[in-house]
Amino acid sequence: MNEDIKSNLTSSKHWLRLVFMVLFAVFFQVALAVLWVLVCVQFLFALVTGSDNPKLRYFAASLAIYIHGTINFLTYNSEEKPFPFADWPETPSASAEQTVAEHAPEAATAPVTSEGDGAAEERA
Repeated sequence: MNEDIKSNLTSSKHWLRLVFMVLFAVFFQVALAVLWVLVCVQFLFALVTGSDNPKLRYFAASLAIYIHGTINFLTYNSEEKPFPFADWPETPSASAEQTVAEHAPEAATAPVTSEGDGAAEERA
């Protein structure tokens, strides 16, 4: 048992991961600061123009994915190192989100008809 502990303590794999964890902990704090700036700018943009900025929303979504990946690495839930050792995370395209948003109200307001409804009205 003592040899297992000794081999774990002398393994460069664990110490190298510690270096990456410290590095990504710093990146995480920077990302949180950027997130707060985005929150404030997006609020001011919405306050002045009446709507949010889609480009800021898209960047904030990709930043949230980056933060999630960083937390997963820091907590040993993932071995994959986030950006800059991987590509910057992408979100679903803005046009796909817009298409879903445009069709959602149509589905909610479309009249629902069935064959049984018409027959019941004709008899009445």
